[in-house]
Amino acid sequence: MEYPSKLIEEAVNEVSKLPGIGKKTALRLVLHLIKEKEVSTYALTESLNKLRSNIVFCKHCHNISDEEECSICRSHRRDRSILCIVEETVDVLAIENTSQYSGLYHVLGGVISPMNGKGPSELKIETLLQRVSQPGSEVKEVILALSPTMEGDTTAFYISKRLKEFSIKLSSIARGIPIGGDLEYADEITLGRSILGRTLFN
Repeated sequence: MEYPSKLIEEAVNEVSKLPGIGKKTALRLVLHLIKEKEVSTYALTESLNKLRSNIVFCKHCHNISDEEECSICRSHRRDRSILCIVEETVDVLAIENTSQYSGLYHVLGGVISPMNGKGPSELKIETLLQRVSQPGSEVKEVILALSPTMEGDTTAFYISKRLKEFSIKLSSIARGIPIGGDLEYADEITLGRSILGRTLFN
C-alpha cells in the first residue's frame, strides 16, 4: 500500500500494531484523526501519555489501578473470605460486569505456557501464596476462574497443588464457558452463572 505521506505511513504502522487492527483499519483511524480538530487528537495523545506514565498495579491483587491499592481491595463492601484467581485485568472487568461476585481478586498476569516461555515464576503465584498464608488472612475459598484452555487448566492444576497445604476450599467456575474460549468474550449471563455455579476443583 502506498501512502501520500511518510507521516501517515508511520502512524498507520504504529496503530496497526494494536490487537485486532489491520493496516486498512489503521489507515481509516489515522485519516479520522487528521480530520478531527487538533484539540481532540491532542486530548487522545495526552490521555495515552498519562496512561503509560501514571498507571500502577495494585500491591495486593495486581489489578491495574490509579493508586497503590485498587478500589476493589480498598472497598469494605467486598467479601474478604473469597479470592477469585484470574489471568488478566480484562477478566476482572468481565466478572465485575456480571454483578454476581462480591469477593476479592488476584491477577496472575497470564498462564503457564512453556511454548511462550512463561513458567510459574513469571506469574504472580508467590504473592498469591503470601496472601493466603499471611497472619490474619480471612481467605476461606479460592475460586480458579481461568480460561478453559490447556494452559489455563495447567495453571489451575499447578495452583491447586501449591494451595493443598492450606485449609482452604478450592473451587473452579462452572464450565458454562466454552472449551478453548476466553473469559473476555463470554456473555455476562453465561459468565455470571459460571461464577454462581462454581464447583470444587479436583
